[in-house]
Amino acid sequence: MKRLNLILGLVFLTIGVRSFAQTDKETTVKIVADKNYTFIANTAIPMSNIDVSRVLAMMPGSQGGSAINLSGSQYDVRVTKDSVVAFLPYYGRSYSAPIDPSQGGIKFTSKNFTYTESKSKKGAYTIQINTKDVQRENYRFTINISTNGYAQLTASSINKQPILFNGYLAEPKKKD
Repeated sequence: MKRLNLILGLVFLTIGVRSFAQTDKETTVKIVADKNYTFIANTAIPMSNIDVSRVLAMMPGSQGGSAINLSGSQYDVRVTKDSVVAFLPYYGRSYSAPIDPSQGGIKFTSKNFTYTESKSKKGAYTIQINTKDVQRENYRFTINISTNGYAQLTASSINKQPILFNGYLAEPKKKD
């Protein structure tokens, strides 16, 4: 009886873990192959941890640490065959600040970029996007995508320290 309970418990646990996957394997393969997906950011992890950790530790109710929760914030990167549209926050050290404060963060639309894709033996993807036409500075995005749609995006440029975003891939929203 104990063995039956153990087996049933493992089966339900396996089913439960699979139900939390963002996309199934076929959807992930399809949207990456079509170059038509949206990366939705859940957390930001600045690479300059010491500086940001000090600031975060001073905030009321802060637990310290270096991960910044972005859940429910609408930060994303939309990738299509002909454009990359980024709307991400930036936490870290920037070596040149914009004159207009509303231009902060990583916000751009690029139509001229390189897109390199590689796939591991286990089915995970590594995508590298280099922009060439962003007005203030060009970015390099490295996106590591698991088979179930979870992803990690590293954004780097000449004028800013790199920042890491954890999130997931989603199919683009259909326009009505």
